[in-house]
Amino acid sequence: MFGNDEQFMQAAIREALAALDEGEVPVGAVVVHQGRIIGRGYNQRESLQDPTAHAEMIALTAAASALGSWRLEDCSMYVTLEPCPMCAGAIVQSRMPRLVFGARDPKAGACVSLFTITQDKRLNHYVEVVGDVLARDCAALLKDFFTHQRSLGKK
Repeated sequence: MFGNDEQFMQAAIREALAALDEGEVPVGAVVVHQGRIIGRGYNQRESLQDPTAHAEMIALTAAASALGSWRLEDCSMYVTLEPCPMCAGAIVQSRMPRLVFGARDPKAGACVSLFTITQDKRLNHYVEVVGDVLARDCAALLKDFFTHQRSLGKK
């Protein structure tokens, strides 16, 4: 048993709110091992000026550090937005067995929306994917952020 999906998604939402506080796109992620959060992350692309500083990548790095291993075989990730191809690939490479996401991403989603990288049988690892957990809450954060950005004339 991997714990309560909604409880851990709430923790990911708190990470997304931290991103929002820093003016970043509000996406948050947590990695759970044996019912305990061992990795947290939120988008930091703007603050770090790093195209790879997605919430998932930061949470994966923190979790690997906590376990002392890149193999996250007994972990689950909770992320507020369906992962992009880069992050989906990193999740596969980490050997993580389970991914739970909130909002779907019709423009860049690589788990169910555009691609199915996490479930592609041609790859060396298969990830169980559960989508749409607290999807409305997760999508509302993003919608409100981008509405505000457009009102400021930002891309």
